[in-house]
Amino acid sequence: MNTVPFDVTATVCATPPATATTFVMPLTGTGALREIVLPSPFYFNHEMAVRIAGCTPVIVPTDRSYQLDLDRLAAALSPRTRAIVTVSPNNPTGAVYPEAALRAVNELCAARGIFHIADEAYEYFTYDGAEHFSPGSLPGASSHTISLYSLSKAYGFAGWRVGYAVVPVTINEALYKVQDTVLICPPIVCQTAATAALTIGRAWCAPQVERLAAVRQEVLALFRQIPEHCDVPVPGGAFYCLPRLRTRLPAMTMMERLVREHRVAVIAGDTFGATDGCYLRVSFGALEGKAVHEGMERLIGGIRALTNAD
Repeated sequence: MNTVPFDVTATVCATPPATATTFVMPLTGTGALREIVLPSPFYFNHEMAVRIAGCTPVIVPTDRSYQLDLDRLAAALSPRTRAIVTVSPNNPTGAVYPEAALRAVNELCAARGIFHIADEAYEYFTYDGAEHFSPGSLPGASSHTISLYSLSKAYGFAGWRVGYAVVPVTINEALYKVQDTVLICPPIVCQTAATAALTIGRAWCAPQVERLAAVRQEVLALFRQIPEHCDVPVPGGAFYCLPRLRTRLPAMTMMERLVREHRVAVIAGDTFGATDGCYLRVSFGALEGKAVHEGMERLIGGIRALTNAD
């Protein structure tokens, strides 16, 4: 895994929970006249952050495997574009974007004079030979790349609400104003705990990822039992997958009926901008052993029953 270098053109700062809003707002200038490009399916907090900043999200579909469509991204840019956002490994799809694709996006941003916001919250969570790549590690990238990280994911700090970012110094003044009005910084006790976690480093995370890899294999094996009911692009990272169901039922209806009739909870793909069919985000990050098997059995049974009745 590569790392983002620290140099005189970049600043490292600790971030509170409102990370997405904190880093979109300094880029937006006159608000509604600005656009932020989001590959879809997108992480819903990013879309909300763009709207909170008074900007327009420009949604660009990915391909059938949830990989970036570079031609569509380039075509989506306009004089109003301020940034392209990428999330790799991805929430909600689990897709891991290859180095070549992220290099191309970063070079496109440099050429157009816009920012590349690279959300790398799941940087340690990759499987089956997939490799995480940090666009901010590229030579010259520090002047236009914002790299976001989360200890909530990497170190199991979900309740502590702390992360950090590497940002161009050119947006420091605007960034500090926004952060000062949001929360100033995470509480000191959270920062102290975060420092201890970072000191231990990836060595702590690796065994947890190995456990998740086994859970992921079981989830995918169970989905392979119902190919006639859904298509599941294999996730290369994070702890999510986004199956496409072969049904005419809306995703919100499917989600509600799975909860009420089959006692299993997933999130409708509409939440993430996947609106051209029935998609469900399945998260397996908190599951292990008996729990994952029981939950997946309920989900598989529910998908069978509801799609057969459709």
